[in-house]
Amino acid sequence: MASELKMSAQLEQIDGELADHFRALANGFQKLDKIKDPNRQSKQLEELTAKMRECKRLIKEFDRELKEEENGNPPEVNKQLNEKKQSMIKELNSYVALRKTYMSSLGNKRIELFDMGAGISEPTAESNVRMASEMSNQELIDAGRKAMDETDQTIERSKKVVHETVEVGAQTAVTLKGQTEQMGRIVNELDTINFSIKKASQLVKEIGRQELPSQPLIKDG
Repeated sequence: MASELKMSAQLEQIDGELADHFRALANGFQKLDKIKDPNRQSKQLEELTAKMRECKRLIKEFDRELKEEENGNPPEVNKQLNEKKQSMIKELNSYVALRKTYMSSLGNKRIELFDMGAGISEPTAESNVRMASEMSNQELIDAGRKAMDETDQTIERSKKVVHETVEVGAQTAVTLKGQTEQMGRIVNELDTINFSIKKASQLVKEIGRQELPSQPLIKDG
């Protein structure tokens, strides 16, 4: 219990608020058993969901405070405080499971607010999925902005890929052009060499004809 633990004033305050919320959840689910009207049951579940959401926030706050105070606490105290946090999570998970049971019995097919099954170590904000009908106007605006930001990021990534592809294509074109020009120069050089060889061959023939000795004319006596 909290009285057996050496907790800071901040942790004690969070622990007290969580205890109040857990008592309210217990009473709320007892009250739910007595409600017969499905609409009133659904409304009661929404109120209990809001309390569970607040419990989740307080547990995360408790964990943050605990991490900040760890270095100043003895190991045994830290161990007890972590066990306390785990018991809070288990208690919250039990109410989450109970809520799912009631929602199933009501035939409510809405997406769950929490995705926290048994055995998890801590609720995570990333696991929360909420219906638009459960959001405030500001939350809807924030969700819309987040979706637009994600879309913008996707577009920017696509533009980057296209730009890189164009660059690769341009570099390939430059390389091919350079290779084509180089091949042209090689062909020209080969033509020049071939022409030079023909000229040299002609010169050799002419020189050979010029150096042949003159044959004396033999006359019959």
